[in-house]
Amino acid sequence: MTTRTATVTWAGANARRMERQGLAAPVHLAPADVVGALPAAHAQVLSAAELSVGLRTAGATRTDVREALWTERTLVKTHGPRGTVHLLPMTELPMWTGALSAVPAGRNPLPEGVRMTPEQTEAVLAAIADALTGAELTVDELSDAVVDRAGAWAGDRVMPAFQDMWPRWRQVMHLAGHRGALCFAPGRGRKVTYTRPDAVPLDGPKALARLVRRYLYAYGPATPQHFAKWLAAPQRWAAELFTGMAARGEIEEVAYEGEPAWLVAGDTAFPVEPVRGVRLLPYFDAYLIASQPRRKLFPGVAYTRALAGGQAGNFPVLLIDGTVAGVWHQRRSGRRIAVTVEPLSPLTAGQLRGLEEQVARVGEVLEGRPELTVGKVTVGPHA
Repeated sequence: MTTRTATVTWAGANARRMERQGLAAPVHLAPADVVGALPAAHAQVLSAAELSVGLRTAGATRTDVREALWTERTLVKTHGPRGTVHLLPMTELPMWTGALSAVPAGRNPLPEGVRMTPEQTEAVLAAIADALTGAELTVDELSDAVVDRAGAWAGDRVMPAFQDMWPRWRQVMHLAGHRGALCFAPGRGRKVTYTRPDAVPLDGPKALARLVRRYLYAYGPATPQHFAKWLAAPQRWAAELFTGMAARGEIEEVAYEGEPAWLVAGDTAFPVEPVRGVRLLPYFDAYLIASQPRRKLFPGVAYTRALAGGQAGNFPVLLIDGTVAGVWHQRRSGRRIAVTVEPLSPLTAGQLRGLEEQVARVGEVLEGRPELTVGKVTVGPHA
């Protein structure tokens, strides 16, 4: 049952968010459609993205996600929100590249002797696009191609990275993804490769408006500040974007937990019943990153135990009735997957059964044999 309202509670918003992205109950959709509902799956660690998508999709495994990405090409792995690597639906790549290209750039944090001028940046982006058209190149091959096209300065090894020095041009790899000049291709053995996707970016204002509607459909009610945080964009710019869309009647204001927030115009139906059940979510799951206010999602001790300095996603989490109620960790050895879950309060018999079912589902998605231990998670974030 749903009701239409201009006043929205956390319980109603949370239930709708989880329902729309397959967390209330797994959905019978293709992986690309599931990712589109997020509307992007964080994939810096690809196995975490596979688990995010698989747990939301009835009967899916990591093989299904990989086939959608590398064989069917209905998914694309590229630089998305916040400049980090995400899975995106291939059909929505024009929206993403158009929107991300239109987000104002922040201050370049690199030292003056390392950063590139605007002219150099454009030269490198053009070189990347040209080199990757119809080709799949490793990063070393791409580096040689960029230097050949842009000049020797692009290859100066001036960027500290992982106890090494990277060539200057690599500081704009995320921007190349945002422009649609670069995406990931199937690996060549252990080596990552890149190619140029076959997608023309949408007009910037049109793409941004579409992205705001996607975001609000998934996570509304939300404020411009929430959207800016999710996208790593300037807050003032986001506020102006929302003001313009409101003036055109594309979004509407509601009261959310006593504060003004925004929904897609007319999208005011919310579940009456709160969300119930036990779920496990992996690192940097989209729901953990985007759902606001964060203190409602991570109540009480969960705010200190399951976040790292207030940043979401650093720990895989246990959800009970739609809020964070613990952390967990998995360690794989062959087909065996050792799963340790640390609840923040004792589990009821029903919650323990729900947890066992979730652990079994994790095993199905990851195509392994899971073994559950309820106890202390001793590893830190990103472990």
